[in-house]
Amino acid sequence: MPAKTLEIPGGKLSGEQLMQLALDASLQGIRGANPLVGAVLANSRGEVLHVGWHRGAGSPHAEADALAQARASGTDLRGTHMYVSLEPCNHTARTGPCSRAVADAGVSYLHFAIGDETEDAAGGAAYLRSRGVTVESGLLKDRAEKINRRWFAAAEAKRPWVTAKIASTLDGFIAAEDGSSQWITGTQARADGHELRQRADAILVGTQTAVTDNPRLSARDSAGRESGNQPLRVIMGERDLPEDLAVFRDSKVLQVRSRRPRVVLNELYSRGVRHLMVEGGPTVVSAFLRENLVDELLWYQAPKVLGAGRRGVGDLGISTLSEAGQWEIDQLGMQPGLIQLGEDLRLHLAPRN
Repeated sequence: MPAKTLEIPGGKLSGEQLMQLALDASLQGIRGANPLVGAVLANSRGEVLHVGWHRGAGSPHAEADALAQARASGTDLRGTHMYVSLEPCNHTARTGPCSRAVADAGVSYLHFAIGDETEDAAGGAAYLRSRGVTVESGLLKDRAEKINRRWFAAAEAKRPWVTAKIASTLDGFIAAEDGSSQWITGTQARADGHELRQRADAILVGTQTAVTDNPRLSARDSAGRESGNQPLRVIMGERDLPEDLAVFRDSKVLQVRSRRPRVVLNELYSRGVRHLMVEGGPTVVSAFLRENLVDELLWYQAPKVLGAGRRGVGDLGISTLSEAGQWEIDQLGMQPGLIQLGEDLRLHLAPRN
């Protein structure tokens, strides 16, 4: 399944069509610490001038992306309309407040699909109105809510966005009966996993994995060199661990002495973690799945069949088919729903509920 591409229509568009284009643009991005957001600049005749979207934590927000294109092209923004899938933020974090950027650029009308009521970002619409910008909200609200429903749930609960990663055989095993597991997947799949680690604030395993596999839990390039952006290494569990484990090589490591996912998430959120990657064994992954705390699932499948061994997911307390967790392909531009990596496949899945 190819990555989702964006088609930008020409001619005069209605307000609904322009907002739909902003929603489509949001799906060019990537999930994680920030919501998916798209922005469209249009003139008073409804003709598209520029389209922007957010490409992940630390990159320009959708509004800033569209405005940067306008500056580079010398576009006169007086009297223009901006359609954005989420209310512009009103705070300074890794980037500046989008509300101020929109007002400073001279945009006259701002239309957003859904308000941003999160504690850090709220207030963008009020600020824009105070600067004389005409603001309208609610256009295609339901569609906008669906795109970011899990992100809103995580933000409301004040917990990190949770990505779970599993690498297994076609029949769902992560290790053979004798315990051998290196390597289930090939080099391209492993390199892809390291790229994902670089986008997360923290990476988590359980105490059993920390002891048995002795992982470094680092993000590395294709040559095996550690990348510049390293996530916090987190071990979940009550067991005392040997100090000579590879995970303890420096101070950027934390053991949360609990087996309860919500306790772990609360602790990490209080430390500023907004995107957590769970790479633990089946006990840890299953604990998060049981409590519906996995916001996206990246499942790497190698073209191998074992028939027996250690499964990637443990007992979830499900006894009948009607209780099964329902997942769907999450098709994004930067993270397509299905890609081939060498001989392996990677599925990008989202919970339906």
